Amino acid sequence: MKSSIKESRLAFAVLLLAALAADGQDEQDLSKQLANPLADLISVPVQMNYDNNLGIDNDGSAFSINVQPVLPFQLNEDWLVISRTIIPFIHLEDVTVFDRDQTGLGDVLQSVFFSPSKATESGWIWGGGPALLLPTATDDILGSDQWALGPTAVALKQSGPWTYGVLANHLWSLSGGNQITGFGGAVNLEQEVNASYIEPWVSFAADHGTTYSLSAEMSYNWDANDWAVPIVLTADHLFMNTPTPISVGVAARYWMDSPSGYPGGWSARLQVTFLFPK
Repeated sequence: MKSSIKESRLAFAVLLLAALAADGQDEQDLSKQLANPLADLISVPVQMNYDNNLGIDNDGSAFSINVQPVLPFQLNEDWLVISRTIIPFIHLEDVTVFDRDQTGLGDVLQSVFFSPSKATESGWIWGGGPALLLPTATDDILGSDQWALGPTAVALKQSGPWTYGVLANHLWSLSGGNQITGFGGAVNLEQEVNASYIEPWVSFAADHGTTYSLSAEMSYNWDANDWAVPIVLTADHLFMNTPTPISVGVAARYWMDSPSGYPGGWSARLQVTFLFPK
């Protein structure tokens, strides 16, 4: 009888350890999918950013909420189509020369990536397509007041818990407009959009759903010959015991370089991502 009880306890312990190991593996697998912007995974990141040292006198601040739904579609057996949208809601304080606050919707960025369903023989995952900037800003200071279009692409490789890659796009104006240059409040008539964005990153998916990443969110204005280069260090944790998996991350950003009127020094980010695995 005692032998049977011991065997039952041992069997229960083995099953419990196996379940914990499987759960840990599921967390790590989902974390790796989350680190892959071309994964066949529906997600809705909600990103909150706080920046300071803005404006002509460097005493302004900005708070933004970016809602960024990612929707993948199976085009056929060989190709995926991934829709990535960035919808910014922005609040500025003491940024413009008019010494007033602005709150509203910014310009929406819509990107579409066509990506092979399988990685290359060397393990690279890649995708490319168009990016479209929509003039949806509700205030001149919050957007460019013009349509812009260009190419976008991403390439990455995953090896064990590591993911490294680069995402880039370039936008050209489709029509002229009144663009606010930076956050300084000066208006340049018919200033066209001619800007590149480059984001190299590396991430490590640790055990139990925690991921650490380092990236640079670089942008370059070709007309003004100006770089904006924030370096971002992020820690995310994946919560599985919720109605749908949720990733919560905090990040510190440091602006290595930025044009006059843009943020400077340190800033902060909080991101909550709702995941819908298939």
